[in-house]
Amino acid sequence: MKSPKSRRARRTMPSRPSRLNRRTMLMGVAGAVGGVLLIGGATGVIPLGAEPAADDRGQVTLYKNPQCDCCEGYASYLRHNGFAVHVIPTNDLTVMGEKYGIPDSMQPCHISLIGGYVVGGHVPIEVVNRLLSEKPRIAGIDLPGMPEGTPGMPGKKPGRLTIYEIGTAQPTVYAVV
Repeated sequence: MKSPKSRRARRTMPSRPSRLNRRTMLMGVAGAVGGVLLIGGATGVIPLGAEPAADDRGQVTLYKNPQCDCCEGYASYLRHNGFAVHVIPTNDLTVMGEKYGIPDSMQPCHISLIGGYVVGGHVPIEVVNRLLSEKPRIAGIDLPGMPEGTPGMPGKKPGRLTIYEIGTAQPTVYAVV
């Protein structure tokens, strides 16, 4: 029978020198992620200007037209779903939309900055949660206009809603709910 000392020595020494250990693997993954972020940020793929930072998921800054009451309804909806919302009235929503890659024809009612993403309009919480959990490399999502029956809007939902990815050259469908 081998002594406990020889068993301990055998456990601490790698059985094969070419095998990756946990530290080497984590350092490689961290380096790869850092490289992707550096390259993505330099090419504009990752939205560097969208605030707040991704680790502030619960914080929302909502920009709205000063005369719009439905935007306050959406802010209340987000609060009800666990977000801390800071509302800022502005008359520059179109300019802000352009800054974040929202075409004129797809301008939303208001613009929210959530978890490092731009969320335009009355987007349902399940789509916001999907965005925050998947963390895609896009500027954000947009529900154009002011559809009835959406969160914060009175009336009956007109049917399925199409939410678009924004920040790319051509907006594409992100979700249909």
